[in-house]
Amino acid sequence: MTLSVQWLTVVMMLLSGLGMGAVFDGYRVVSHELRFPRWWLPVLDIVYWMAAAVVVFRVLYASNNGEVRAYVFLGLAIGVILYYWVLSRLVILLSKWLIGAVRSLIAFLLKLVDFLLIKPILALYRLVIVILGFGSALTIFLLKIVIQLVRPFGLLLRWMLGPVTRPLGRWLTPYWQSMRIAERIGKLIPAFVQRWKSWLRRK
Repeated sequence: MTLSVQWLTVVMMLLSGLGMGAVFDGYRVVSHELRFPRWWLPVLDIVYWMAAAVVVFRVLYASNNGEVRAYVFLGLAIGVILYYWVLSRLVILLSKWLIGAVRSLIAFLLKLVDFLLIKPILALYRLVIVILGFGSALTIFLLKIVIQLVRPFGLLLRWMLGPVTRPLGRWLTPYWQSMRIAERIGKLIPAFVQRWKSWLRRK
């Protein structure tokens, strides 16, 4: 293996160490800000280290065909130490700022949807309810006026037809009483209710 390949491998491992530190800090900040359950943290740690091992091996394979030498671990260690010495605070602050920016953006979008969509729909619904209520009240008012106007004609018609309807009523009353329709209806309704309740119990 040539010296240039070895130096390339050291540089790639150093960058891998920097990336591992940045990703670790970023996911720690995200898990803390989003308040993941504590039992998730060991699982996330395992997933992180497995992913980091795969990525480091891929980088190592691309730089020197996967040969593991002492300078590989040296480059990784220098990258991690350099990251936590120089860049850790900056990455943590940047991660927190990004999370705050995303939260602010989501809150702004929700307020925008509420202002442009939800509130107009509610206002339109209330307007329709008011219009329907006003229309119903106006209809009832007009109907009462019409009834009051038509009532004299109804009384006049009843007075004019009285000589015909009174004898007809006296003639039909015995037949109505003999058929006992009201009594039968009174017995039929409880029987129907009882059958309906028994049918519901079977269901």
